[in-house]
This record gives sequence, C-alpha cells and structure tokens, in this order.
Amino acid sequence: MIQMGNSEKSKITYILIALNIAFYVYTSIAGGDFVSTSDSMLLQYGQITALILDGQYYRLITSMFVHASIAHLAGNMLFLLVFGLRAEEMFSLPEYLAVYLLGGLAGNLASLFLLPFSVSVGASGAIFAMFGAVAVYARRSINQSIIGALIYGFFLLFISSGEGVNVFAHLGGLVAGLIIGYALATRRKPENRYSFQYSYSAFP
Repeated sequence: MIQMGNSEKSKITYILIALNIAFYVYTSIAGGDFVSTSDSMLLQYGQITALILDGQYYRLITSMFVHASIAHLAGNMLFLLVFGLRAEEMFSLPEYLAVYLLGGLAGNLASLFLLPFSVSVGASGAIFAMFGAVAVYARRSINQSIIGALIYGFFLLFISSGEGVNVFAHLGGLVAGLIIGYALATRRKPENRYSFQYSYSAFP
C-alpha cells in the first residue's frame, strides 16, 4: 500500500462532498426545485463562455459546485467518494487539492473554448482528474507501464459520454489528472515500491 497522505486527519473528500451537497441545497432552495436546478441558478453560477470572457471569471470555480439535477449530483459524488478516498492515501493535502482544482479548471477551460455555446456545470472535470492522477500514480509506483491507466481512463471517458454530457470537460480534467499524477510519481519516490521475482522448481 502506498501511503503519502494522512486520510485520518484530512478527510478532504468528505468535505468536498459536503460542499457540493450544500451548494445544491442552496441552489434548490433559491431556485425552488429540488429535483432539477432551475435555469436561473444555472445562469447565475454556471459556466457561460461569453460572460467569463467578459470578466466573470468566478464562474470557472462556481460551475464546479453546481449540478443540473439531484441525479447528476448523486452520480458525481459517488465517483468522488471512490476516487477521492483512494487519492487521500496517495497524495498530501496540497497535492490532492491541486489535482481537484486544477483538474476542474482544465476541464472548464477545455469546454470554454471547445463548447462555447452551452451552459456547463458539474464536478465531473475535477473527478476525472482525480481518477487520472490516481490511476497513473498507482501504476508508476509499482514500476509498471502507464499504458493500462491511459487505456482505462479513455475507456471510462468513452462510456461516460452521451447526450447532454460535456465530454470536453471530462477530457480536460482527465488529461490534467494524468499529467499531474505522472509528475508527482516521477518527482518523488513513493514510500513503498514493490518488485516481483518468479522462480520454479522442476522435479524429476
């Protein structure tokens, strides 16, 4: 097991989940709908290219905490729980936050320029970044090729695509996570590395 952070002290994953849920509750109360986020809330906090280019840069952050519906929120928080808790075991708190926030920003910037006429919301870019960083770091930590992590990452990207899904945010977050995870694994030697040797005996 690779232990780079202290998950018992930080529990940052639970804090991020709580923040996302709290923001959804706020937008639900303000918009008057708990099942789906109202158009007024999406327009107020979502990523809208024209408004961001006009100087409303805060939308690059707020859009990461807005979700289109309770189903959207539940799905994202499930994956954040799975990949986030794993990331807590690998990364320090600053590294964890860097992966989440920079990955989310990378996803938002990708969709900002590649999907300029849509309102984009959700934590998917940050979560894909978390997955990418965990996958590539885990492979590098046991001296294995990262090809498997790349294949799995882009397979997950493929099966998550569909109508209404911002695949560019997913792609931007995934690529950012892979790069950050690879850089962290290359920059330092993890506490535990494993190597395997095989032997056999032949009997007459």
